[in-house]
Amino acid sequence: MFDSPFDFFSLVIAIVAFIFARKAFNQTAALRARLDVMETLASSATAARPMPPPLPAQEAPIAPSAADQIRIETTEEESPPPSQPVAPPPMPDIPAAAPASQPGPGFEERIGTRWVVWVGGLTLALGGFFMVRYSIDAGLLGPEVRTLLGGAFALALLASGEWTRRKESISAIEALPIANIPAILTAAGTSVAFATVYAAYALYGFLVPATAFILLGLVALGTLAAALLHGPALAGLGIAAAFVTPVLVSSDKPDFWALYIYLAIVTAAAFGLARIRLWRWLAVTTIVFALLWTFPCLQCGPSMVGPHAFHVIAGFVLAALLVVCGFMFGPPADEGQIEPISSGSLAAYLAGATMIVLASFHDDAAIIVFAVLVAGTLWVAWRAPAATGAIGAAAIFVFVVFAEWAVRGNPDMLVLPGGPLPGIGPAATDGSVSLHLITAAIFAAGFGAAGFLAQGRSASAIIPVVWSATAVFTPLALLIALYARIAHLDRSIPFAILAVVLAAAYGAATEILTKRDNRPGLAISIALFATGALSALALALTFALEKGWLTIALALMSLGTAWISMQRPIPFLRSLSAILAGIVVLRIGYEPRIVGNAVGTTPIFNWLLWGYGIPALSFWMASVFLRRRGDDAPLRTVESAAILFTVLLAFMEIRHLVNGGDVYASAVGLTEVALQVCVALAMAIGLERLRIRTGSIIHNVSAILLTVFAGLATVFGLMLLETPILWPRNVGGVFLNLLLLGYALPAVLALLLSYAVAGRRAASYANTIAAGALILALTYVTFEIRRLYHGPVLTSGPTGGAEQYTYSIAWLAFGVTLLGIGILFNSQRARLASAAVIALTILKAFLIDMSTLTGVYRALSFMCLGLVLVAIGWLYQRILFRRQVLPPASSDAALAPEA
Repeated sequence: MFDSPFDFFSLVIAIVAFIFARKAFNQTAALRARLDVMETLASSATAARPMPPPLPAQEAPIAPSAADQIRIETTEEESPPPSQPVAPPPMPDIPAAAPASQPGPGFEERIGTRWVVWVGGLTLALGGFFMVRYSIDAGLLGPEVRTLLGGAFALALLASGEWTRRKESISAIEALPIANIPAILTAAGTSVAFATVYAAYALYGFLVPATAFILLGLVALGTLAAALLHGPALAGLGIAAAFVTPVLVSSDKPDFWALYIYLAIVTAAAFGLARIRLWRWLAVTTIVFALLWTFPCLQCGPSMVGPHAFHVIAGFVLAALLVVCGFMFGPPADEGQIEPISSGSLAAYLAGATMIVLASFHDDAAIIVFAVLVAGTLWVAWRAPAATGAIGAAAIFVFVVFAEWAVRGNPDMLVLPGGPLPGIGPAATDGSVSLHLITAAIFAAGFGAAGFLAQGRSASAIIPVVWSATAVFTPLALLIALYARIAHLDRSIPFAILAVVLAAAYGAATEILTKRDNRPGLAISIALFATGALSALALALTFALEKGWLTIALALMSLGTAWISMQRPIPFLRSLSAILAGIVVLRIGYEPRIVGNAVGTTPIFNWLLWGYGIPALSFWMASVFLRRRGDDAPLRTVESAAILFTVLLAFMEIRHLVNGGDVYASAVGLTEVALQVCVALAMAIGLERLRIRTGSIIHNVSAILLTVFAGLATVFGLMLLETPILWPRNVGGVFLNLLLLGYALPAVLALLLSYAVAGRRAASYANTIAAGALILALTYVTFEIRRLYHGPVLTSGPTGGAEQYTYSIAWLAFGVTLLGIGILFNSQRARLASAAVIALTILKAFLIDMSTLTGVYRALSFMCLGLVLVAIGWLYQRILFRRQVLPPASSDAALAPEA
């Protein structure tokens, strides 16, 4: 298409020239339009000015000539005559009003003032690259000359950028910040310089890695320095180039000390620039890049701990000196505020130190470096409240380090019956454990003391609260991690003693702070220390007692926290009580038996009673304390946990009792279903009574759910899957048997539940429960007669005439009994139940007795039924619906005339 590259460049130059000419034409037209507006405003202001009064006739001036008239018109705007000091007409403030009404830049203005500059800078940089590529392809110049020309071109671009910057600084034309021409030229120059040095190293081998590394670093640092004059875009280019340089310059034998010294210099320059120009984004970008450079060769073993440790220490020190607000050379801080970048910068380098510890398998040097940085974090945060958020991160990282050490390490695996494992001696183990114990003691004392002493030092509430939270969390977390590593979660009296000592310390702190004058955040801090005391006591119980007491301890912590929230009305404590209850619920989801196979085989008095009963009692008491301050989500959570543990206690004890201690047994019998139905109905009755007093939605919903469960278990369990009339089940003795437990007792409980909900729930709800009670009672009567005729297995043998007659008589007696109760207590529900039973008896007489009974049994059946029906009719006529007979009217009254 083009015969030579010069044709292409000529076309590009022509296009660029046309664009600039078009731009100049547009600017001229805009200036002309603006002048027209100004002249129009000036003329209108002159016309509005009042005319001077006419002079007397004797003083009328001589009319000037045409030439003089022209001269006067051209000079009167420059300066008024001295003899007539007339003020110029008031001109509107055009420059001040123009920005308010000036529209945004249009498409043409964007192209002419912005895109041309951006594309021009990119084109200059690409031009340098393409010129080098063209010279290589054409063989015009040697590598040395090409490299020198590239450097010269970079210097020319840098000089052009500086020259244009100085020209703009002394001119009256304001530069466009988003498309600053000097900055674009300087950026293009630094890019060409960077590419030239890299080409000299990677393509031609003119430079050894060390020299190339230094030159590239100097270019990057020079770019950062130029950003002081040319703005943030150049700073972004410089920081990216500085951190990418080590990736571009590779070596067979990398020197990590040289790498991290270089990164320390780059970080110092970037932090310094960010501090001078207050560029938060630059500080954050530098921290992110520096943290990423912590990962290379992190798994290379203890030999790499030194360089990596230097990297995080240097970055931490520089961040503390230049980034943390209100500390040393950092930016000014807002009093009483936690600044995210100040806290995040320290936390980032703490994260790097944590990774070094974990990757080096807790090397002693790595542990010491980590401890030094944690101590430095506490000191910086103590001096600069803006970095207080970093101590929260430090506490979390401390727990991560020791928790990982507890999970990874297992000292009892180091020494086996055949001797120690190869390569691992007792001395190494002892040294590692000793160092961790010493470090943990220092951390616990440091966080605890600092958190206590920090109370009352700040006018803001959040800062002392963060200190107190870390003071409570860190020692407790360290104690749990050491207990898991050393005691293997088994019973340990020494750790129980440490927990008691820690609880005493928290209790003393609570007592001392309670006596102080009220300060911001003091109430929350007192609550946190009190919670720490309860937590330490719960841990003491856990350490001193067998497994499973942790569940009890957590439940007691929930109770204690609820009690503290009543004394100190802090919303966080209510939530904490609910969180602890949730943890206990998750704990039983992991192992419902609480202590595994050690649950025991003794009915009732086994580990289920303690593992479920004590938490249930704790949650009930906690809900009472929480309800005194209102009905909210934490209260409902604790109430749900209380009801859940109560139900599970009953159901688990039932399974334990029925299945000989095996709560995981797959078989379900009539006894278990009957007991579960009775317990569910009894609990539903209790919750129905309780919800009247509390008005709790949890009690309301739980009562309904238990009732529904009892109904489903009755239908599918007692009446279908486990009913002894369909399946061969041994129901036991004559009267004291499973029929009494499975049908009579549930019938009574269902009847009581129907009366408990009568008038407080929908009539259909109460009537449904009453109907269920009637069905259970009639079933019990029928099955008990069956037991009398067929023994403990109801499915054995045929049904005889005497048995059928007994059914009819028993149903009639049951119906009459219900009628008598209804009449005696004036209960319409009982009378309707009587009518239903008698109607069922009538159906049985005509459908079954008439066809199956013979002889005297059939006659007696109908005779008894008839007598009972007549008697029932008489009762209704004489007692329930008795009508009074009106006396007959007298004959005199009948014959009296109408008035």
